[in-house]
Amino acid sequence: MRAGGLKGQGFGRRARFALNGLKLALARERSIRTHLLGAAAVLLVLLVTRPAPVWWAVLGLAVGLVLVAELANSALETLIDHLHPAQHPEIGAAKDIAAGAVLVASGIAVAVGLAFAFDFLRS
Repeated sequence: MRAGGLKGQGFGRRARFALNGLKLALARERSIRTHLLGAAAVLLVLLVTRPAPVWWAVLGLAVGLVLVAELANSALETLIDHLHPAQHPEIGAAKDIAAGAVLVASGIAVAVGLAFAFDFLRS
């Protein structure tokens, strides 16, 4: 555990903390690994179809949105489970709301993917 906040610490040190967080998420969270598999599939489709650069950007942002939501959800669940390991309706609500954010982000990504597929098939 590190003492104090990140303020005043160098970029390299802060980056190591962030990379450690990604490593922990990959090791602990199956959903992160599942979303990364989906991201790899999107990358493969982009490499095969070679769309306009705007599609690379839009699909990349959609995938990034899902990954960020999942990381935030995982961080929140980890903190909640540590601070309040017992079941409680409000704890359940917080976890469900965070999971809802991942669901919304995933829905947006699916909509973007469908728009891409429609555009690709139309051309």
